[in-house]
Amino acid sequence: MNLRSATIVIAALTSVVSLALLAGGLLGQAAGMMGFIPARLSGLLELPGAVPAVLTPFSCTLVHGGFFHLFFNMFMLLVCGVAVERVLGAGALVALYLVSAVIAALAQWTVDPSGVAPVIGASGAVSGVLGAYALSFGRPKRLSASPAVNRAVHIAWLAVAWTLLQLAVGYAAGAQGLLLATPAHVGGFLTGLVLQRPLLLWRYRKA
Repeated sequence: MNLRSATIVIAALTSVVSLALLAGGLLGQAAGMMGFIPARLSGLLELPGAVPAVLTPFSCTLVHGGFFHLFFNMFMLLVCGVAVERVLGAGALVALYLVSAVIAALAQWTVDPSGVAPVIGASGAVSGVLGAYALSFGRPKRLSASPAVNRAVHIAWLAVAWTLLQLAVGYAAGAQGLLLATPAHVGGFLTGLVLQRPLLLWRYRKA
C-alpha cells in the first residue's frame, strides 16, 4: 500500500484529529464547534467562535462519536478508497471525497433544515467512496443487448439498495434516524454513483 496515497493521507489526518479530540475529552465541544448543524446553515442558530457554517461539511468529517465510529469509517475508507484511487487517481479520489461530504451535508439539511443536533463523522464522505467502489467493481447483469441499459439498471439497483438499507437503519432507530444522518449517507452514496463515470472519463480523456 502506497503510504503517500490520498486515501492514506485522508485517513491519517482524520484519525489524528479524531483521536486527539476523543483522548482530550473534547468531543462535546468539538461536535458543536466543528459539526454540521443544519440550523446554522439556515441562519437560525449562531455559535460564536465555531467553524463557519459553510465549512462544517468538511470539518465535521474530522470529528467522530467514539473509537468504533472512527474505526469503522476509516476501515471502509481504506478498503474501498485505495481501490477507487487506483481506478480514478488521487486527485479524483480527493474531489469525490470532498464533494460527497458537501452533498451529504446538503441532503441532511434538506430533510431537516432547522435541526440543531450536530452531524459528525466522515460517513457521508465515505459513502461517496463506497458508491464509486460499488460502480467500479460491481458487474452489471446482462439484461439487454444494450450496455447503456444494463449500466443504467445497475446504477438504479445500487442506488435503491443503498437507500433502502439506510432508511431501514433509520426506521429501526426510530426518532434517532436523523441523528444517524441517514439522509447524509444516502446523499453521499448517490454522489459516488453519479461522479464515478465522469471522473473515470476525465482521467483517461487523452488515452
